[in-house]
Amino acid sequence: MADAAEFLDAGERLDGQALRALQLERLRASLRHAYDHVPFYRESFDKAGVHPDDCRSLADLARFPFTTKADLRENYPYGMFAVPRDRIRRIHASSGTTGRPTVVGYTDGDLSLWSDMVARSLRAAGARPGDTVHVAYGYGLFTGGLGAHYGAERLGCTVVPASGGMTARQVQLIQDLKPRVIMVTPSYMLTILDEFERQGVDPRGTSLEVGVFGAEPWTEQMRREIEERFAIDAVDIYGLSEVIGPGVAQECVETKDGLHVWEDHFYPEVVDPITGEVLPDGEQGELVFTSLTKEAMPVIRYRTRDLTRLLPGTARVFRRMEKVTGRSDDMVILRGVNLFPTQIEEIVLRTPGVAPHFQLRLTREGRLDALTVRAEARPDATPEDREAAVRSIAAAVKDGIGVSVSVEVVEPESLERSVGKIRRIVDLRSNNKQ
Repeated sequence: MADAAEFLDAGERLDGQALRALQLERLRASLRHAYDHVPFYRESFDKAGVHPDDCRSLADLARFPFTTKADLRENYPYGMFAVPRDRIRRIHASSGTTGRPTVVGYTDGDLSLWSDMVARSLRAAGARPGDTVHVAYGYGLFTGGLGAHYGAERLGCTVVPASGGMTARQVQLIQDLKPRVIMVTPSYMLTILDEFERQGVDPRGTSLEVGVFGAEPWTEQMRREIEERFAIDAVDIYGLSEVIGPGVAQECVETKDGLHVWEDHFYPEVVDPITGEVLPDGEQGELVFTSLTKEAMPVIRYRTRDLTRLLPGTARVFRRMEKVTGRSDDMVILRGVNLFPTQIEEIVLRTPGVAPHFQLRLTREGRLDALTVRAEARPDATPEDREAAVRSIAAAVKDGIGVSVSVEVVEPESLERSVGKIRRIVDLRSNNKQ
């Protein structure tokens, strides 16, 4: 592969001083744009006693109020837009499974920026113009499919818009069309891997060389599982619809040491999830983003609920964020013990007899919460293998996390999936009598 430096764009070639100057210029403009054109932000800033002119340094951003998902839902559907409706070219939305969806609008300029950022991300992942890219993210209101699609085209790639589902067909397309790059959720990639093996096809013998995985937290153990079983480079992409979609940050294939945030367009902070205090780089907390160049829907200090920390840049001048370890709103407090799905993932991935697909079911037994780990059996697992897996997972959770859980090993491909990923937490406590 050619030297990655040959493919850097102008933003990636900035030095630190030039980057900070550009960030401040764009930050001041974004604050003004939001204040002048979004009533929510004018009211929010005024209530906090701050004005866009008060931002004279990057550190001054901490004086401005946060934006939350609840704010977006309360202004559903168009209250957060900063441009007239006739300038909106596309609308995306969250699933809305826990209430009203969050609606995001894009101008022509926003769509161009988004394509540029995904193209930049793909270059960092190791993709090059002329590659064929198999996109198995879901298309539609979910930002993954179309975001990946237009970014790959912007880079100069051939796109196979496979979308999610029809796993046997995914395997056939990969064999026939010979893509070099695949973009998909990591949990669905494992489903595709299982299908290759079910068909008796060696997944290590495909044309794929690069996998770009996002839309859900995943661990280093899952990276090793995918890389070993598929003989590819597995790299992480990060984004969320409220900020723009995929392409906010990207792991570089040459280092695989965290995701470089494209902070010439998205300014990151990490804050204490409880107090909201800005934390120094290197300390773990909740990731917060401010858009610097978005037109249709600027976001100021948007609380992502994702837990990570910021680190110095390595392969690029931009700071890195560690792989997201979980979400503050996904944390389960079980009998006084904090537990994240990624901790269970690590245990499941090293347990023989079960596939890397699992779900956590929360129930209430009397006055106490109870947790059941449901993991899918591998197709070739014997009844003895399943019984051993139950004992192994329960012991590992007890020993490693410090809490007792129930474990069920269920049939292959029996856990609910959505947009190619498994719903990790099912909270049934509200259905139980208190």
